[in-house]
Amino acid sequence: MTTASLRRSPARGGGRTDPPRPGRKRRGKPQHAARMAHEGLWGYAFLAPWFLGLLGLTLGPLIASLYFSFTDYNLISSPEWTGVDNYVRMFTEDSRYWQSAKVTLTYVLVGVPLELAMALLVAVVLNRGLRALNLYRAVFYLPSLLGGSVAIAILWRQLFGVEGLVNQFLGMFGIETQSWVASPDTALGTLIILNVWQFGAPMVIFLAGLRQVPGELYEAASVDGASVVRKFLAITLPLLTPIIFFNLILRIINAFQAFTPAYIVSGGTGGPTDSTLFYTLYLYQQGFANLDMGYAAAMAWVLLIVIGIFTAANFLFSRFWVFYGDEG
Repeated sequence: MTTASLRRSPARGGGRTDPPRPGRKRRGKPQHAARMAHEGLWGYAFLAPWFLGLLGLTLGPLIASLYFSFTDYNLISSPEWTGVDNYVRMFTEDSRYWQSAKVTLTYVLVGVPLELAMALLVAVVLNRGLRALNLYRAVFYLPSLLGGSVAIAILWRQLFGVEGLVNQFLGMFGIETQSWVASPDTALGTLIILNVWQFGAPMVIFLAGLRQVPGELYEAASVDGASVVRKFLAITLPLLTPIIFFNLILRIINAFQAFTPAYIVSGGTGGPTDSTLFYTLYLYQQGFANLDMGYAAAMAWVLLIVIGIFTAANFLFSRFWVFYGDEG
Protein backbone atom coordinates (compact mmCIF):
# COMPACT_ATOMS: atom_id res chain seq x y z
CA MET A 1 0.00 0.00 0.00
CA THR A 2 1.41 3.31 -1.08
CA THR A 3 1.53 6.56 0.80
CA ALA A 4 -0.98 8.10 -1.63
CA SER A 5 -3.51 5.39 -0.88
CA LEU A 6 -3.25 6.15 2.82
CA ARG A 7 -4.07 9.81 2.14
CA ARG A 8 -7.13 8.91 0.05
CA SER A 9 -10.53 8.34 1.71
CA PRO A 10 -11.92 4.90 0.83
CA ALA A 11 -15.43 5.76 2.10
CA ARG A 12 -16.76 8.85 0.36
CA GLY A 13 -15.95 10.24 -3.05
CA GLY A 14 -12.29 9.63 -2.98
CA GLY A 15 -11.60 12.75 -0.91
CA ARG A 16 -8.31 13.09 0.88
CA THR A 17 -7.90 12.81 4.63
CA ASP A 18 -4.60 13.16 6.35
CA PRO A 19 -3.94 10.61 9.07
CA PRO A 20 -3.57 12.10 12.53
CA ARG A 21 -0.03 13.01 13.27
CA PRO A 22 1.49 12.25 16.64
CA GLY A 23 1.63 15.26 18.92
CA ARG A 24 -0.75 17.40 16.83
CA LYS A 25 -3.41 19.27 18.90
CA ARG A 26 -6.40 21.26 17.86
CA ARG A 27 -6.05 24.91 18.71
CA GLY A 28 -8.73 27.56 19.26
CA LYS A 29 -11.39 25.76 21.32
CA PRO A 30 -9.92 26.49 24.77
CA GLN A 31 -9.47 30.13 23.86
CA HIS A 32 -13.03 30.31 22.50
CA ALA A 33 -14.48 28.73 25.65
CA ALA A 34 -12.53 31.13 27.84
CA ARG A 35 -13.73 34.10 25.82
CA MET A 36 -17.36 32.93 26.07
CA ALA A 37 -17.02 32.45 29.82
CA HIS A 38 -15.52 35.92 30.14
CA GLU A 39 -18.40 37.44 28.16
CA GLY A 40 -20.90 35.49 30.28
CA LEU A 41 -19.41 36.96 33.46
CA TRP A 42 -19.78 40.45 32.05
CA GLY A 43 -23.39 39.67 31.14
CA TYR A 44 -24.16 38.57 34.70
CA ALA A 45 -22.39 41.67 36.02
CA PHE A 46 -24.68 43.92 33.98
CA LEU A 47 -27.72 41.90 35.12
CA ALA A 48 -26.67 42.07 38.78
CA PRO A 49 -28.71 45.24 39.56
CA TRP A 50 -31.82 43.56 38.16
CA PHE A 51 -31.20 40.40 40.19
CA LEU A 52 -30.65 42.48 43.33
CA GLY A 53 -33.89 44.35 42.68
CA LEU A 54 -35.74 41.09 42.09
CA LEU A 55 -34.51 39.59 45.33
CA GLY A 56 -34.61 42.72 47.48
CA LEU A 57 -37.73 44.45 46.16
CA THR A 58 -39.92 41.64 44.84
CA LEU A 59 -39.21 38.10 46.01
CA GLY A 60 -37.94 39.10 49.46
CA PRO A 61 -40.96 41.23 50.43
CA LEU A 62 -43.28 38.68 48.80
CA ILE A 63 -41.98 35.86 50.97
CA ALA A 64 -41.93 38.10 54.05
CA SER A 65 -45.56 39.15 53.52
CA LEU A 66 -46.58 35.51 53.20
CA TYR A 67 -44.98 34.81 56.56
CA PHE A 68 -46.52 37.91 58.17
CA SER A 69 -49.98 36.85 56.95
CA PHE A 70 -49.82 33.98 59.46
CA THR A 71 -48.71 36.19 62.33
CA ASP A 72 -49.89 38.97 64.62
CA TYR A 73 -47.58 41.81 63.63
CA ASN A 74 -47.95 45.50 64.52
CA LEU A 75 -44.72 46.88 62.97
CA ILE A 76 -43.35 47.62 66.45
CA SER A 77 -42.97 44.34 68.29
CA SER A 78 -41.82 41.03 66.88
CA PRO A 79 -44.39 39.04 64.91
CA GLU A 80 -46.17 36.23 66.76
CA TRP A 81 -47.27 33.13 64.86
CA THR A 82 -51.06 32.74 64.88
CA GLY A 83 -51.62 30.30 62.02
CA VAL A 84 -54.68 30.94 59.88
CA ASP A 85 -56.38 33.23 62.39
CA ASN A 86 -56.10 36.25 60.09
CA TYR A 87 -57.82 34.40 57.26
CA VAL A 88 -60.56 33.04 59.54
CA ARG A 89 -61.20 36.53 60.90
CA MET A 90 -61.26 37.93 57.39
CA PHE A 91 -63.89 35.57 56.04
CA THR A 92 -66.07 35.06 59.10
CA GLU A 93 -65.85 38.08 61.42
CA ASP A 94 -64.99 41.23 59.47
CA SER A 95 -68.07 42.75 57.83
CA ARG A 96 -66.09 45.74 56.48
CA TYR A 97 -63.87 43.32 54.59
CA TRP A 98 -66.85 41.99 52.66
CA GLN A 99 -68.05 45.55 52.05
CA SER A 100 -64.66 46.45 50.58
CA ALA A 101 -64.76 43.34 48.39
CA LYS A 102 -68.26 44.25 47.18
CA VAL A 103 -67.28 47.85 46.36
CA THR A 104 -64.15 46.77 44.51
CA LEU A 105 -65.95 44.07 42.55
CA THR A 106 -68.65 46.56 41.51
CA TYR A 107 -65.95 49.00 40.45
CA VAL A 108 -64.24 46.34 38.32
CA LEU A 109 -67.35 44.83 36.71
CA VAL A 110 -68.89 48.21 35.84
CA GLY A 111 -65.91 50.48 35.32
CA VAL A 112 -63.72 48.25 33.14
CA PRO A 113 -66.34 47.45 30.44
CA LEU A 114 -67.38 51.12 30.27
CA GLU A 115 -63.76 52.22 29.98
CA LEU A 116 -63.02 49.76 27.18
CA ALA A 117 -66.21 50.69 25.34
CA MET A 118 -65.33 54.38 25.49
CA ALA A 119 -61.76 53.67 24.39
CA LEU A 120 -62.92 51.61 21.41
CA LEU A 121 -65.50 54.21 20.40
CA VAL A 122 -62.96 57.04 20.39
CA ALA A 123 -60.42 54.87 18.56
CA VAL A 124 -62.92 54.10 15.79
CA VAL A 125 -63.72 57.81 15.41
CA LEU A 126 -60.05 58.78 15.28
CA ASN A 127 -59.35 56.02 12.75
CA ARG A 128 -61.58 57.67 10.15
CA GLY A 129 -58.74 59.81 8.83
CA LEU A 130 -59.06 62.95 10.95
CA ARG A 131 -56.58 65.72 10.49
CA ALA A 132 -54.06 66.34 13.29
CA LEU A 133 -54.50 62.73 14.43
CA ASN A 134 -51.35 62.83 16.55
CA LEU A 135 -52.68 65.85 18.43
CA TYR A 136 -56.02 64.19 19.18
CA ARG A 137 -54.27 61.01 20.23
CA ALA A 138 -52.06 62.94 22.66
CA VAL A 139 -55.02 64.89 24.07
CA PHE A 140 -57.09 61.76 24.69
CA TYR A 141 -54.10 59.91 26.15
CA LEU A 142 -53.30 62.68 28.64
CA PRO A 143 -56.01 61.68 31.19
CA SER A 144 -54.41 58.24 31.49
CA LEU A 145 -51.19 59.90 32.63
CA LEU A 146 -52.88 62.28 35.06
CA GLY A 147 -55.94 60.32 36.19
CA GLY A 148 -54.19 58.39 38.94
CA SER A 149 -52.58 61.46 40.49
CA VAL A 150 -53.54 63.13 43.75
CA ALA A 151 -54.18 66.44 41.98
CA ILE A 152 -56.81 64.95 39.66
CA ALA A 153 -58.51 63.19 42.59
CA ILE A 154 -58.74 66.50 44.46
CA LEU A 155 -60.07 68.17 41.33
CA TRP A 156 -62.64 65.40 40.94
CA ARG A 157 -63.84 65.87 44.50
CA GLN A 158 -64.30 69.58 43.87
CA LEU A 159 -65.95 68.93 40.52
CA PHE A 160 -68.68 66.75 42.06
CA GLY A 161 -68.97 68.71 45.29
CA VAL A 162 -71.95 70.83 46.38
CA GLU A 163 -70.65 73.92 44.58
CA GLY A 164 -68.83 72.02 41.86
CA LEU A 165 -69.07 72.49 38.14
CA VAL A 166 -71.47 69.57 37.73
CA ASN A 167 -74.02 71.09 40.11
CA GLN A 168 -73.60 74.51 38.51
CA PHE A 169 -74.44 73.00 35.14
CA LEU A 170 -77.44 71.09 36.50
CA GLY A 171 -78.64 74.17 38.33
CA MET A 172 -79.02 75.97 34.98
CA PHE A 173 -81.86 73.54 34.20
CA GLY A 174 -83.47 73.80 37.61
CA ILE A 175 -82.28 70.36 38.77
CA GLU A 176 -81.81 70.02 42.52
CA THR A 177 -78.13 69.81 43.38
CA GLN A 178 -76.34 67.63 45.89
CA SER A 179 -72.83 66.59 46.85
CA TRP A 180 -72.27 63.63 44.58
CA VAL A 181 -69.20 62.46 46.47
CA ALA A 182 -70.96 62.72 49.86
CA SER A 183 -74.00 60.62 48.92
CA PRO A 184 -73.76 56.84 49.43
CA ASP A 185 -75.84 56.28 46.29
CA THR A 186 -73.59 58.26 43.94
CA ALA A 187 -70.11 58.36 45.52
CA LEU A 188 -68.94 55.15 43.88
CA GLY A 189 -70.41 56.27 40.57
CA THR A 190 -68.19 59.36 40.55
CA LEU A 191 -65.12 57.13 40.92
CA ILE A 192 -66.33 54.88 38.10
CA ILE A 193 -66.71 57.97 35.90
CA LEU A 194 -63.14 58.95 36.82
CA ASN A 195 -61.96 55.50 35.77
CA VAL A 196 -63.83 55.72 32.45
CA TRP A 197 -62.29 59.15 31.87
CA GLN A 198 -58.86 57.49 31.86
CA PHE A 199 -59.53 55.60 28.61
CA GLY A 200 -56.47 56.97 26.83
CA ALA A 201 -54.12 54.00 27.28
CA PRO A 202 -56.46 51.32 25.86
CA MET A 203 -57.59 53.79 23.19
CA VAL A 204 -54.05 54.09 21.80
CA ILE A 205 -53.75 50.30 21.66
CA PHE A 206 -57.14 49.99 19.94
CA LEU A 207 -56.13 52.63 17.42
CA ALA A 208 -52.96 50.72 16.59
CA GLY A 209 -55.02 47.57 16.08
CA LEU A 210 -57.51 49.33 13.81
CA ARG A 211 -54.65 50.44 11.59
CA GLN A 212 -53.78 46.77 10.99
CA VAL A 213 -57.22 45.75 9.70
CA PRO A 214 -56.90 45.13 5.91
CA GLY A 215 -58.78 47.74 3.90
CA GLU A 216 -59.78 45.25 1.21
CA LEU A 217 -62.09 43.55 3.70
CA TYR A 218 -64.12 46.74 4.06
CA GLU A 219 -64.12 47.20 0.29
CA ALA A 220 -65.45 43.68 -0.25
CA ALA A 221 -68.12 44.26 2.39
CA SER A 222 -69.14 47.52 0.68
CA VAL A 223 -69.55 45.67 -2.61
CA ASP A 224 -71.86 43.22 -0.85
CA GLY A 225 -73.90 46.14 0.47
CA ALA A 226 -72.91 45.87 4.15
CA SER A 227 -73.77 48.82 6.36
CA VAL A 228 -71.33 50.57 8.67
CA VAL A 229 -72.68 48.71 11.70
CA ARG A 230 -72.47 45.40 9.86
CA LYS A 231 -68.84 46.08 8.89
CA PHE A 232 -68.00 46.85 12.50
CA LEU A 233 -69.67 43.70 13.87
CA ALA A 234 -68.48 41.31 11.15
CA ILE A 235 -64.98 42.65 10.41
CA THR A 236 -63.65 45.16 12.93
CA LEU A 237 -64.79 43.57 16.16
CA PRO A 238 -63.67 39.98 15.43
CA LEU A 239 -60.24 41.14 14.25
CA LEU A 240 -59.84 43.29 17.36
CA THR A 241 -60.68 40.52 19.84
CA PRO A 242 -57.00 39.79 20.67
CA ILE A 243 -56.45 43.46 21.47
CA ILE A 244 -59.71 43.61 23.45
CA PHE A 245 -58.52 40.60 25.43
CA PHE A 246 -55.14 42.22 26.08
CA ASN A 247 -56.71 45.48 27.25
CA LEU A 248 -59.25 43.60 29.36
CA ILE A 249 -56.55 41.77 31.31
CA LEU A 250 -54.56 44.94 31.97
CA ARG A 251 -57.54 47.06 32.98
CA ILE A 252 -58.95 44.40 35.34
CA ILE A 253 -55.62 44.13 37.15
CA ASN A 254 -55.36 47.92 37.31
CA ALA A 255 -58.93 48.30 38.61
CA PHE A 256 -58.42 45.78 41.41
CA GLN A 257 -55.44 47.83 42.61
CA ALA A 258 -57.15 51.24 42.47
CA PHE A 259 -56.36 53.26 45.58
CA THR A 260 -55.61 56.97 45.11
CA PRO A 261 -59.06 58.15 43.89
CA ALA A 262 -60.91 56.45 46.73
CA TYR A 263 -58.40 57.65 49.31
CA ILE A 264 -58.52 61.29 48.23
CA VAL A 265 -62.22 61.58 47.41
CA SER A 266 -63.31 59.92 50.66
CA GLY A 267 -60.63 61.54 52.80
CA GLY A 268 -59.09 58.15 53.55
CA THR A 269 -62.20 56.83 55.31
CA GLY A 270 -63.96 55.03 52.47
CA GLY A 271 -67.13 56.98 53.16
CA PRO A 272 -69.84 57.89 53.06
CA THR A 273 -70.96 54.75 54.91
CA ASP A 274 -68.15 52.73 53.33
CA SER A 275 -69.61 53.22 49.85
CA THR A 276 -66.11 53.93 48.44
CA LEU A 277 -64.19 51.55 50.69
CA PHE A 278 -61.98 49.96 48.06
CA TYR A 279 -60.14 46.77 48.94
CA THR A 280 -56.74 48.45 48.75
CA LEU A 281 -57.98 51.35 50.89
CA TYR A 282 -59.18 48.98 53.61
CA LEU A 283 -55.89 47.10 53.37
CA TYR A 284 -54.08 50.40 53.91
CA GLN A 285 -56.25 51.23 56.90
CA GLN A 286 -55.55 47.90 58.54
CA GLY A 287 -51.82 47.94 57.87
CA PHE A 288 -50.85 51.55 58.53
CA ALA A 289 -53.73 53.12 60.46
CA ASN A 290 -54.49 50.20 62.79
CA LEU A 291 -50.93 48.79 62.66
CA ASP A 292 -52.34 45.33 61.98
CA MET A 293 -49.78 44.39 59.36
CA GLY A 294 -50.37 40.65 59.69
CA TYR A 295 -54.02 41.08 58.75
CA ALA A 296 -53.09 43.46 55.92
CA ALA A 297 -50.60 40.93 54.56
CA ALA A 298 -53.32 38.26 54.56
CA MET A 299 -55.61 40.64 52.67
CA ALA A 300 -52.86 41.31 50.13
CA TRP A 301 -52.41 37.61 49.44
CA VAL A 302 -56.14 37.10 49.00
CA LEU A 303 -56.15 39.98 46.51
CA LEU A 304 -53.27 38.39 44.62
CA ILE A 305 -55.16 35.09 44.43
CA VAL A 306 -58.37 36.81 43.27
CA ILE A 307 -56.52 38.68 40.51
CA GLY A 308 -54.90 35.41 39.47
CA ILE A 309 -58.30 33.69 39.33
CA PHE A 310 -59.78 36.47 37.20
CA THR A 311 -56.78 36.37 34.85
CA ALA A 312 -56.89 32.59 34.54
CA ALA A 313 -60.65 32.67 33.90
CA ASN A 314 -60.17 35.22 31.13
CA PHE A 315 -57.56 33.04 29.48
CA LEU A 316 -59.81 30.00 29.86
CA PHE A 317 -62.85 31.62 28.26
CA SER A 318 -60.85 33.51 25.63
CA ARG A 319 -60.93 30.43 23.38
CA PHE A 320 -64.65 31.04 22.84
CA TRP A 321 -64.48 34.67 21.72
CA VAL A 322 -60.89 35.63 20.84
CA PHE A 323 -59.95 34.99 17.20
CA TYR A 324 -56.41 35.12 15.90
CA GLY A 325 -55.32 35.61 12.31
CA ASP A 326 -53.75 32.15 12.02
CA GLU A 327 -56.98 30.36 12.91
CA GLY A 328 -59.12 28.76 10.26
